[in-house]
Amino acid sequence: MNETNELAHDVALSMEPAAHFHLELSNRGVEFQAISPSPLLPTQFLEVAKPGDWGKVASVAKDQAWRWVAGWAEDEGNLFSVSVCLELQGTYLVLRTRTDGGNPFLPSHAPYFVSANRPERHMRDMFGIKFTGHPDPRRWTRHQAWDSETYPLRHAFPKEGQSPGQTPPDKDYPFFKVEGHGVFEIPVGPVHAGIIEPGHFRFHAVGETLLNLEERLCYVHKGIEKIAEGRTAESLARLAGRVSGDTTVGHAFAACLAMERAAGLEVPLRASFIRGLLVELERVINHLWDMAAICNDVAFAFAYYQFGRLRELWLRDNQALFGHRLLMDRIVPGGVNVDVTLESSERITKSIKFLRRELSELVTIHDQNSSLEDRLVAAGHLRVEDAQTLGALGFVGRSSGQSFDVRKDAPYSPYDQLEVTVPVENQGDVASRFWVRYKELWVALKLIEQLLEKMPDGEIATPWVSPPPDAEGLGLVEGWRGEILSYVRFGEDGKISRYYPRDPSIVNWPALEKLVLGNIVPDFPVCNKSVNGSYSGNDL
Repeated sequence: MNETNELAHDVALSMEPAAHFHLELSNRGVEFQAISPSPLLPTQFLEVAKPGDWGKVASVAKDQAWRWVAGWAEDEGNLFSVSVCLELQGTYLVLRTRTDGGNPFLPSHAPYFVSANRPERHMRDMFGIKFTGHPDPRRWTRHQAWDSETYPLRHAFPKEGQSPGQTPPDKDYPFFKVEGHGVFEIPVGPVHAGIIEPGHFRFHAVGETLLNLEERLCYVHKGIEKIAEGRTAESLARLAGRVSGDTTVGHAFAACLAMERAAGLEVPLRASFIRGLLVELERVINHLWDMAAICNDVAFAFAYYQFGRLRELWLRDNQALFGHRLLMDRIVPGGVNVDVTLESSERITKSIKFLRRELSELVTIHDQNSSLEDRLVAAGHLRVEDAQTLGALGFVGRSSGQSFDVRKDAPYSPYDQLEVTVPVENQGDVASRFWVRYKELWVALKLIEQLLEKMPDGEIATPWVSPPPDAEGLGLVEGWRGEILSYVRFGEDGKISRYYPRDPSIVNWPALEKLVLGNIVPDFPVCNKSVNGSYSGNDL
């Protein structure tokens, strides 16, 4: 390499987001060391030596426009470790520090990143880690199921839980108060009239105009993180597929990717292509159902029926071709357990042609319905700057100018071999969230065709090889709601020591509190459906 090329190489390296971050940390006097968990893991890991520097880390990340992706903690006996994942320009960075197990506390990241607020409250409730400077001292996950000194994710807490009798009602939760002439509260939930999962929404309104919305979630704590401990890799993949049942493929894909990276295991290319096919099929059925539900919430029953009918046809294809309507348990560590035959490829191709024809007719009817337009356009407006501040993901973010898509910006197999288009709009209203879903449907159909056309020959799975103790991995997948993160650490005998899944709903739920402001109360259902956050994916 000549002198000019060497200089260009050095400049290119210095322009990497992580390099800038390292340099700024050093300039701030922050001591850290690099960790490399796996040669197959493209994410950098940094350990911050002093817990007191944790706030400086957030300040530097904020200044450099990193996105706060997720945060999780681990019980290490006499210490607790806390990790956060950041992203900038498709580069992921995991930061970690440790705090004393007897009196665990760290500076909060929430003053710098809105998306850190609820995850830090979750860590506080489940581990007892105090985050100094956090703007909200109220419990989030625990509700009344445990007393104030019980922390379920500490090792001392039994996996089978405790049975103190009937859990008292959570009637004294200090909701935010709004006072003034003509202001009144509207409590909705947590039990709803439909079959949706429990969640409480506390509105403040003047007349029918909404002034404030506060969410209260986590009523159904499933114990996903706790019951993951001690599982085999195969068992964890099945558990991951049940974090949120409508995203069974996405979560299983992310968990398996994390485990495979921890184990240094390469998945056969054919298996990666089938995984991509399955996750795109999942995207199609969910976008169809969301579009149906949005129309139903404004009494456009015709479109509700038609989009639902099309979804049902694809669900039946899933059952016939892959053995499960929702494609559950099709992704396993090392690959997949179902293949794509010539006959199944032909049937999927036929279904794509039929769906395109049907969608083209339906969208014309939809677009010409003035009463529908009146209910969707300008309703539930999420400003571009608010979406950016919140780190909104998937169709929620892309309807408000946020273009990030893991498949394109941090591509993983098979998407590193495909052409991925990311539809983005700036209107930020319910109509925009409908149309982004519609455009993503067409993108998914094109991707499915690419996957079938380029499907390589070969095996569909690699035998699983248990990684050594403390091996860790991070899986990042673009699910139908947006970016899914899965963190895995292995313990002894190849069993899971720590599993943390972050559904995109954990990030997107706060967007609902923003976008309903100034709307009328009757528009809340369609605003809510246009976001469609997963209760289950949030309530780990």
